[in-house]
Amino acid sequence: MATQAKRRRVAGLADSEDPAPVAGFLSWCRRVGLELSPKVAVSRQGTVAGYGMVARESVQPGELLFAVPRAALLSQHTCSISGLLERERGALQSQSGWVPLLLALLHELQAPASPWSPYFALWPELGRLEHPMFWPEEERRRLLQGTGVPEAVEKDLASIRSEYYSIVLPFMEAHPDLFSPRVRSLELYRQLVALVMAYSFQEPLEEEEDEKEPNSPLMVPAADVLNHLANHNANLEYSPNCLRMVATQPIPKGHEIFNTYGQMANWQLIHMYGFAEPYPDNTDDTADIQMVTVREAALQGTKVEAERLLLYERWDFLCKLEMVGEEGAFVIGWEEVLTEEELAMTLKVLCMPAEEFREFKDQDGWGDDKREEDSLTITNIPKLKASWRQLLRDSVLLTLQTYATDLKAEQDLLSNKEVYATLSWREQQALQVRYGQKMILHQLLELTN
Repeated sequence: MATQAKRRRVAGLADSEDPAPVAGFLSWCRRVGLELSPKVAVSRQGTVAGYGMVARESVQPGELLFAVPRAALLSQHTCSISGLLERERGALQSQSGWVPLLLALLHELQAPASPWSPYFALWPELGRLEHPMFWPEEERRRLLQGTGVPEAVEKDLASIRSEYYSIVLPFMEAHPDLFSPRVRSLELYRQLVALVMAYSFQEPLEEEEDEKEPNSPLMVPAADVLNHLANHNANLEYSPNCLRMVATQPIPKGHEIFNTYGQMANWQLIHMYGFAEPYPDNTDDTADIQMVTVREAALQGTKVEAERLLLYERWDFLCKLEMVGEEGAFVIGWEEVLTEEELAMTLKVLCMPAEEFREFKDQDGWGDDKREEDSLTITNIPKLKASWRQLLRDSVLLTLQTYATDLKAEQDLLSNKEVYATLSWREQQALQVRYGQKMILHQLLELTN
């Protein structure tokens, strides 16, 4: 069992083993009909970070660990201002779709008799969350350069600020009886955004509802106590009356129960939750090659202006086909290229002879003529055309240059346990993110050699 995995989203909790919050929470669970199996316990002992859930007895696959009635969920539909949020729904629309839930939390947190108060007592200390959005900008850039995280955080911070001042604050000021001055704060709002990012759940749409807007996020007491592991042993199931956490693997007595937050790369885990899985535990890890980096690599191979102009024409054609964009990335996993269609088409169009490209462009891409030898499965990469392999290799080399350190420096840090132990929490997590990405990129270098 990989107990090295961390979920630092709950790392802000005080270290004292104070039983009062857990006792209060368990008492609240009984009142609202949240059934915990006698085989599990909410605890700090034996968990990887903060609170977690541990098996008191061995558990078999398929066993119910707990069931949360829908009335115990905290959402824009169940909070005490649900009617107002519904009436004002049009004015509360935002890019994130989280504003109604965040307003529900802002209200319930300061409501003296909120039904969810015992649940809030298990939350982390908001001022000590470890998401990179709370790191000083210099530290974020220094530790996470090249990983994609600093750019994602900058977008988050800009949209949080815009959302707060254009939607949230005006709404709170229009209802001063519902929101005390102490919750009218951009900093608190940012902390709650991080909390919703890390703790909330989104009920999947039914297959026939695929065209609908995604469901709004929910806070699910008990479910959000569980820590994450790619190789998890429990899973949340949705039914009309309740949400059920069910074991998916045998869980021996004394072992921690892990949920999954989805198939997430380490850069996504640190961005959204404030932690990374240590190498090589995260089998869902990925590395990105920015689409414009492939264009840059192709431009390196041009010698005269006519070749450069033709290359930009090819790129514009790929944009028209919606295969590339100025801000997109090709995503490479350990065992597959997650953007296989886009990358294969990009390599094909950028590498084909000029005459062939003219014909290809005139016929708008020849329809679907994908050939087996052009398949971008990881095992097939060594069999690609030499020109494709070279362009992919050059793109990987350019991507590796975006990091502040090289793979050898990371390996030296990771292999020296004494030195690694002297690193701060943030340095350790950032190192795991960088190292996993570089290992995937170096695998690509070997395959394209």
